[in-house]
Amino acid sequence: MLAYRHAFHAGNHADVLKHLVLVQLLQHLNQKEKGYRVIDTHAGAGAYRVGGASQQQEWVDGVGRLWPAPADAPPGVAAYLEQVKAVNGAGALRMLPGSPLIVQHQMRAQDELHAFELHPTDLRQLEKLMDGLKGIHVHLGDGYPGLPPLLPPPTRRGLILIDPPYELKADYARVLATVRTVLQKFPDAVLAVWVPQLQRLEAQQLPQRLVNAMKGVAKKGWLDASLQVAPGQDRGIGLLGSHMVVANPPHTLGPMLAAELPWLAEKLGQYPGAKGELRAGA
Repeated sequence: MLAYRHAFHAGNHADVLKHLVLVQLLQHLNQKEKGYRVIDTHAGAGAYRVGGASQQQEWVDGVGRLWPAPADAPPGVAAYLEQVKAVNGAGALRMLPGSPLIVQHQMRAQDELHAFELHPTDLRQLEKLMDGLKGIHVHLGDGYPGLPPLLPPPTRRGLILIDPPYELKADYARVLATVRTVLQKFPDAVLAVWVPQLQRLEAQQLPQRLVNAMKGVAKKGWLDASLQVAPGQDRGIGLLGSHMVVANPPHTLGPMLAAELPWLAEKLGQYPGAKGELRAGA
């Protein structure tokens, strides 16, 4: 488990989808004055240097294809790229923001972030990045058991991001169990779960299992946004794309993703069959 370092994958196509959705959820929460609590179960280091630990250079076929922001970037993509610009300025791409840094940039004085991380190196980097910032709580620990005691927030407004590496087969079952626990304790939670598209049965089944767990429980329904950019391989390895499955999404998120996912598929696709799709329901 501790072998995984998000730095190797930072800024790839999966990060683009995950962070685009995250920005939209935060902007929605910021429309009301009452504070909210964000919980990031697998926070990582918070920021990643291009050309540093990102040895696999996956960002080249992710955010690298969108930088600098193209003139035809739709609003959701443009809002995400503004977060990238916030750590780079208008020049060359030097840094890649992780989810904790994106949250911190969007937070207000009345909001708070609880970020969980197990890898000691990433934890130290995240602690240094967030040192002294009001409302930021960095935890050394497993986000799965660390999450439920923080629910529901006193304000009854919260965003939970669950995005484990799925290196272990047990992650699939743990994610599903955690989603059920969260919605039982806090049915109003805005709950965003990242799922990889892999040629692996557990990965293929998890989005629908998450949707089934959300149906009739999440008060404002659910959506499943998927972006597939690469074809399957004979050996069955490699990341084909990813899903973001969201419980209690804002009513604006579905229409925005339905319009922008095809654009992203065209820009990030690595083969003619690349596609972006959206499912949604109550």
